[in-house]
Amino acid sequence: MTERLDKEAVREFYKSHLLQDLLPFWMKALDERHGGVYTCFNNDGNELLSKDKYTWSQGRFIWLWSRIAWLCERKVLPGSADAFLQHAGKTVDFLKRNAILDNGNCAFLLTEEGEKKESIPGQGYDTSFYADCFVVLGFSEYARVSGRADIAGDALRLYDRIRDRLQRDHVRSEPYPIPEGFKSHSVAMIMLNISQQLMDALASLANPEESRIRSDCLEYAQQIIGQFGQPDGRIAELLPKEGDVPDTVLCRHVNPGHTLESMWFVISAAERLKRRELIDAALPVVKQAFKLGWDAHEGGLLRFVDRDGGKPGGLRTGDPYEQLILDTWDTKLWWPHSEALYSALLAYEQTRDPDFLSLYRQTHDYVFRTFPHPDPNVREWIQIRARSGQPLNKVVALPVKDPFHIIRNVLLIIELYSEAGHAQTEVV
Repeated sequence: MTERLDKEAVREFYKSHLLQDLLPFWMKALDERHGGVYTCFNNDGNELLSKDKYTWSQGRFIWLWSRIAWLCERKVLPGSADAFLQHAGKTVDFLKRNAILDNGNCAFLLTEEGEKKESIPGQGYDTSFYADCFVVLGFSEYARVSGRADIAGDALRLYDRIRDRLQRDHVRSEPYPIPEGFKSHSVAMIMLNISQQLMDALASLANPEESRIRSDCLEYAQQIIGQFGQPDGRIAELLPKEGDVPDTVLCRHVNPGHTLESMWFVISAAERLKRRELIDAALPVVKQAFKLGWDAHEGGLLRFVDRDGGKPGGLRTGDPYEQLILDTWDTKLWWPHSEALYSALLAYEQTRDPDFLSLYRQTHDYVFRTFPHPDPNVREWIQIRARSGQPLNKVVALPVKDPFHIIRNVLLIIELYSEAGHAQTEVV
């Protein structure tokens, strides 16, 4: 007998988790005066270490609060849509006033009040194009939900600026600089995500530029599958721009969480673009990411693995990113696990393949016995764990406790099993 999923029970579980555990923590972290959210908490979540604001996180926050407003409007979630959208708008204004540099790029780090800061002393303000990407993401969703065509125009101009910089190979990508001579899956991946989001916003506003961005979206999805997809079913994180692929740690390593996130980006874009062949190409990659990344001894997804499984191997080049791979490969991080929950469910809904349901359930069991904070005054996840599941007091990427991945995937799961999810799929 085929095992079935109680979709209503899944939806209600994640609604409860959002409303009782996640949102209460972040509602206390809002900057009501200036806009935005404070994110520089310790990993335990019980101490705010700084009121600085990373543009990266603020753009993501705009996306979250705008999407929650949209779900409140449709009665999928309880609460005031106006209140969520108002604070998202205040954060849009905060970034417009303070984050945009004279050259049109975004500053990476701001103070609480909006003064620009150098995240790396002496390196200037413009240290990562990812910050710009997340501003596009947030502005686009805010424009879609609010109907603000002017904010969609801001997002489009910043997006075109990013595209131009990438074509001229003139971007920085802190906190993880791309090794010289390599192309990175992460670039195609973030560009797919923001082009789809911008496409949705422009379509909702009947902006004729939507067709151009639609072409970009297809280009990035095909690039991920066609260039970074490998015959063995994995996604290569780094490939040389020219020549043969060397047998190095950089080229052999797999990032299971990134792969899973990227595949739901591809599936989501392909649904809007009506390109079933891309969905069919993404589904086996989801299975392979779980196969390579799942820790058979302790449970959960390992941060990095070798293309043949286990600890990353291969020749060493001395690149700093290589050392990060080797030093942290067996840690358990919050964001891959939230991506795994949604990608497994999305793949199951595409196929009704019971293997995807089993992958979801094993991930769910691990996540909810490992990540949520036991303190009822916190409840948000302790985001960084050792292989054994014990908390680790380390910094990953940025010195922040970012709400984005967890809340985004919880919202997407709620949407998947509500009428709002069907409406969003049909937006284009």
